[in-house]
Amino acid sequence: MKRDSDGREQRAKIAPTISQVAKISGVSRATVSRAFTRPGMLSEETVRRVKAVADKLGYVPNQVARALSTGRHGNVALIVSDVANPFFPPLIRAAQLHADRAGLCVFLGNSDEDPAREELLLGRFIGQVEGLVLASSRLDEAQIRIYAARRPLVLINRDIEGITRVLIDTAPGVAAAIAHLAELGHRHIAYVSGPTTSWSNQQRRNAVRKEAAKRGLKVIAIPARPPSYDTGRLAAAPIVASGVTAAIAFDDLVAQGLLAGLAALDVDVPRSFSVVGCDDVLGETTYPQLTTVSARCADAGDVAVGLLLSQMSGGASGEIRHKLNSHLVVRASTGPAPAKRKSR
Repeated sequence: MKRDSDGREQRAKIAPTISQVAKISGVSRATVSRAFTRPGMLSEETVRRVKAVADKLGYVPNQVARALSTGRHGNVALIVSDVANPFFPPLIRAAQLHADRAGLCVFLGNSDEDPAREELLLGRFIGQVEGLVLASSRLDEAQIRIYAARRPLVLINRDIEGITRVLIDTAPGVAAAIAHLAELGHRHIAYVSGPTTSWSNQQRRNAVRKEAAKRGLKVIAIPARPPSYDTGRLAAAPIVASGVTAAIAFDDLVAQGLLAGLAALDVDVPRSFSVVGCDDVLGETTYPQLTTVSARCADAGDVAVGLLLSQMSGGASGEIRHKLNSHLVVRASTGPAPAKRKSR
């Protein structure tokens, strides 16, 4: 025992135990453990009661001891393709909030659009996590299936049969964008494309082509790879040279770069040229404010973790294909087609 400055004995504070939480809560030790590790197996009232007692006592689950005794680490992994892209922060935050409510820690990995790095991250995480969420994965299908056989796994914006996935269906929003441009008189449009292996890019490109063909519009494709502000800015010159009067960009970041590139070329938006983005994560902050397709990125993160927790608790897995719809948000970057322009 220690003594204070007046010579009085001080007893060391003993950390509360799972047994104490169980006794006060009126439940078993196993129920206390499940309240922190697998809350989906218990009623909401039981989970609330156990956690309220734990908070009052100052009880904190020992993650290391729990992993040794149960093989459960209390961690899940979320790997995204580009953490710097504004699409991902709302998704990451929503995923973390959902995991926090379930008492889980999220290991975040950034593959930087590199499948080899994505596989390296998975190799590092696999032994420390109970489940995986892969957002816009660049791995090939066979590799993803290998990891899905080892851990509960949910995909975001990657459509692989037999694996649980959350898909943001931007096709309706992109089709609405083409219709919007057609109504403004645009007849020749560019699609500024993203990664060739991206499911989202394939979906958006196909929607552009299908709706344009239906309306008799001419479409060209200009690459912006990897999708970034800089590749969008560099795409401005070939886009202007092509003679098109409007462009739909793979995402808002590319669209923001395109706006900057057009400004550097003294092309006025929207008087001389119209620009549409996708994801609606920068639309209100660009100049002019960006017309864009609203993609529910935060909802995707929240739903994906919910589906992962269901798998981890023994719920359904495999053929779950959850789709989130999109819509067009019209702002100031689109306007009537200008008088006929000639290619430079």
